[in-house]
Amino acid sequence: MKNELHITKEHNVSLLLYHFVCPAKYRRDIFVWPVVTTLIEVCKEIEQSYEIRFEEIWADIDHVHFMIQWVPMQSPTNIIKKVKSITARRLFEEHPEIKSKLWWGELWTKWYYVNTVWMYWSYAKIKSYIQNQWETKEYKQRYMNTAWMTSLFE
Repeated sequence: MKNELHITKEHNVSLLLYHFVCPAKYRRDIFVWPVVTTLIEVCKEIEQSYEIRFEEIWADIDHVHFMIQWVPMQSPTNIIKKVKSITARRLFEEHPEIKSKLWWGELWTKWYYVNTVWMYWSYAKIKSYIQNQWETKEYKQRYMNTAWMTSLFE
């Protein structure tokens, strides 16, 4: 079930989508429209430089939601660190007025929220699919005689 969201590489096809929520430091009200416009422009530049796609960006006054897709070579932590670092540097350069709202400190909190985005199947459907693999005859024949699998059912 491949579509335009899949990323095709030499040895894999992936569809890894994550929803991140990143608050401004001290939950300050800094994401006004000119700052958000710059943020979106910077994210477009990040897409060009790294194998990252921003599927959605939405900013509230004190936090930002990102839906990001990338190839399975980096962890979510590394991706969001990169995004936060690059966006902070550029937003401070282009909007120095926000620094005073942050007591001349950092743009983002160290905290963030991350969750996977489920494109086709729900948690229950995937769990059921995995559990029901055992019910197929060839799966039982292939794995039942292995020592670790046999010990699971003793």
